[in-house]
Amino acid sequence: MKTYGNLSGTSGVTAYEIEDEGILVEFNRDKIYRYTYTSAGRGAVEMMKTLAQQGRGLSTYISRNVKERYEEIVK
Repeated sequence: MKTYGNLSGTSGVTAYEIEDEGILVEFNRDKIYRYTYTSAGRGAVEMMKTLAQQGRGLSTYISRNVKERYEEIVK
């Protein structure tokens, strides 16, 4: 997994991994969630990928738009 940039310094996201049709997001070095096209929608997942790579806004986007639409908790 790649370390999340956390440019704001206040994000709960610590790492991410981009998959072909999804993204893994680690929160607070504790839980890892898999969001997929099937669970969250293609548009939301692609936005999450963009935000993850930019290092800003991912946690806020998830809490406001994606919420509990993850496919599974990996860890």
